[in-house]
Amino acid sequence: MSATQEMGPLTERGWAAVDARARTAKRAAFAETKRGVKLVRERIRNAGIAALNLSAKQLRRMSWLGSRVQKQAHELGETKKRFDTYRTEWVVERDIARVASGSDPIIVGPWLSEVGYEVLYWIPFVRWVQSQFSIDPSRLVVVTRGGAASWYGDSATNAVELFDLMSPEEYAARNARRSADDRGTLKQFGISPMDREIVADVERRIGARRTNVLHPSLMYTLFHQFWLGHRPASFLEKRTKYRLVSAPDVALPPLPPSYVAVKFYTAASLPPTDEVRRALQSIVLGIAERTPVVMLDTGLALDDHEDYSFEDASRIHSVRASLQPRDNLAAQAAIISRASSFVGTCGALAWLAPMLGVDTTAVLADARFLHGHLQVARRVYQVIGGGRFSPLDISAFDQLGLSFMRLTN
Repeated sequence: MSATQEMGPLTERGWAAVDARARTAKRAAFAETKRGVKLVRERIRNAGIAALNLSAKQLRRMSWLGSRVQKQAHELGETKKRFDTYRTEWVVERDIARVASGSDPIIVGPWLSEVGYEVLYWIPFVRWVQSQFSIDPSRLVVVTRGGAASWYGDSATNAVELFDLMSPEEYAARNARRSADDRGTLKQFGISPMDREIVADVERRIGARRTNVLHPSLMYTLFHQFWLGHRPASFLEKRTKYRLVSAPDVALPPLPPSYVAVKFYTAASLPPTDEVRRALQSIVLGIAERTPVVMLDTGLALDDHEDYSFEDASRIHSVRASLQPRDNLAAQAAIISRASSFVGTCGALAWLAPMLGVDTTAVLADARFLHGHLQVARRVYQVIGGGRFSPLDISAFDQLGLSFMRLTN
């Protein structure tokens, strides 16, 4: 028997075994490859997820850092604003101390701004300066108009009337030009050529070679942030002294034994619209049905406000013919002091009347310009024991569909 014939059966069985082992190995290799591919896929996927998570984390961190940077920048800006405010206030108070030093006369003013700011802020501010620095009242020379110097009381014993230095017409024209050149406002944020000329005239009038000037711009600068709502009420309280005001001693026209004093004039808070005019006329006529009314219309055009005029009635008395420019504000204050109550535009004399001890109804149609002042007024009158102060917003009647005429009939 040949070798080939002898090995044939073994070869077939061997190849079968080899084939079986090969298929097993193939399956194992395929399974291993499959597992490897799966593992690689999982690793790639996990790496991708990790990368995405890392990117999201980084993005969140970058976003947080960006917000943090913005917040810190805002805080830095606010800190700088506060620093600038504090520095400005410190400079003003240093300037006030410099004005108070020495023994030279101190010119208080000249006051060329609105009556309301003079009553509610300037006079209490002057009292604080005089008290804070123990200034002899004889050093202070108040410069204002219309006899308003009488409102300063014993804080100052000397005064110069502006209408002794110039006519009311000249005053009104020059003050209007000053306002146009200075932000379009009557408020004295700076010292104008008109201020300097008046100071020079006052120095000649009192015979002083040297004077210090307590100018209203100091107050306007010092209280500016308070009026913007950035300083608390305590800031104002520490730099003002509020008191009741004594009635000026001036000659007055004949007055009814009992009456309500009324003064309505145009203002941002009480604009000259038909609705406002009708409401104010209803108020005046309604009061006149119950008690005499003394109207404090002056007929003087000294600022950007204009008196409202109303229908004549038997119980409505006007003192226009008796008021003279030189003491018209003093006379109006004296008339208010004798009244049973005062009704008028919220501002100016409505701030003064409670300081005279007279109950006051302050009428307005737009409170946007008055919120801070109303808060000051309410607090002050309560503290000093002044007259009752009652703001009346007539815009509420339109909102409710009510009419003043129906209410007063």
